[in-house]
Amino acid sequence: MSSPLRRALAAGLLALATAGATLTVIPTAAQAVVLPNNFKSVGYMPSWAGNINTIQYNKLTHINYAFILPNSNGSLQGVDGGRLSSLVSQAHANNVKVSIAVGGWNDGNDSAFEALAANATSRTTFVNNLVNFVNQYNLDGVDMDWEYPDPGASANNYTALMTQLSSAMHSRGKLLTAAVVSEGYSVDGVQPAVFNQVDWLNIMAYDGGSPHANYDWSINSINLWKARGLPASKAVLGIPFYSRPVYYNYSYLVGLDPANANRDCATIGGSQQCWNGIPTVKRKTQWALANAGGVMNWELSQDTSGSTSLLSAMYDTIMGGTTPPPTGRTGRITGIGGKCVDVASASTANGAAIQLWGCNGTNAQTWTVAGDSTLRALGKCADVASGSTANGAKVQLWDCNGSGAQVWQAQSNGTLRNPQSNKCLDATDNSSADGTRLQIWDCFAGANQRWTLPA
Repeated sequence: MSSPLRRALAAGLLALATAGATLTVIPTAAQAVVLPNNFKSVGYMPSWAGNINTIQYNKLTHINYAFILPNSNGSLQGVDGGRLSSLVSQAHANNVKVSIAVGGWNDGNDSAFEALAANATSRTTFVNNLVNFVNQYNLDGVDMDWEYPDPGASANNYTALMTQLSSAMHSRGKLLTAAVVSEGYSVDGVQPAVFNQVDWLNIMAYDGGSPHANYDWSINSINLWKARGLPASKAVLGIPFYSRPVYYNYSYLVGLDPANANRDCATIGGSQQCWNGIPTVKRKTQWALANAGGVMNWELSQDTSGSTSLLSAMYDTIMGGTTPPPTGRTGRITGIGGKCVDVASASTANGAAIQLWGCNGTNAQTWTVAGDSTLRALGKCADVASGSTANGAKVQLWDCNGSGAQVWQAQSNGTLRNPQSNKCLDATDNSSADGTRLQIWDCFAGANQRWTLPA
């Protein structure tokens, strides 16, 4: 993305109130990621670093795989197809979308972009090749990372290219985004006409400011683009996972001294290096929640795991920041007509029906709303049969397996939403009769979709 190291480095809960109880529900790694108000958490994953098996998929909405490079005739230089396919498979299993990032810093050599964009034939070839590439790897879109079109003819050609690419992607239900600079001459290389062509812009609010990527400088970078006409919903704030002036990975910095996780600057190797520690990342994320469309990071392989993870700091801020105790809350769950959620005949067999029944205080009606967003009774989990996402799919008891079919997010309107299907726990036919089966259905917060959780 925006640094001389970019060829190799390429720069760049919701406390959920329910009827009768307040619960913070943190998704598990197996569930679909659904953030409030369509907020986006975008992470770049480089082709040359990092383990795709250790990505915290449950804390991302989108991954941009970096990079594929163009040739001046519109052809594409290859990528590691096996690694990309594995990434797409794992991401999609977690309902995370994957785009291919095209370009990168490439030592500042954007001559191939300049040449192909200036010629209608090579432009069309490039667009067609990207369409084929997206289809080949089952990708969800393209993230253009031309660094950087210049004002004037280059900017005109960039607009023409993005307009053509937008039509090709959006007509196929795919995303088109772009990585853009934070400030300076090249800002005007992306004309406002492009704003209508993209789903959002990943604004590289790093590699500038003193200290590096400080809060005020970064916010000013986003406001600069908004002042040019970019809608707030399309402004995604980029946050670095590395230091300047020397490029040290955040994970390396924390390895030197765990206290660096909560600092922005320290003396490393005899000189001051600056980055974004957890407090600054949380503060930026909080600002973006109110004033932008999402946050982005460069890049995932540079993060830590556990309590010092910057991606976790972003996610915790987005979702409200409080993790419930692992044991959760235990008691009855009541719905329409004051009836209790009940396991039919107190059966512990896989596939046992989950239904409404008059409250009787038995174990078949004793539920734990667990810290992993599951609903547990009799040692098993409430599960959408066969992992279905269809209206009317029945809810049953099943061995807890960490799948998206067993995740239930409490919403402020009293509903329990299964993010894998984006549907709600529902009492069939709006009935409160004993034996009424529970199912999933499009969320509308009717009486048969509102639930009171254990206090």
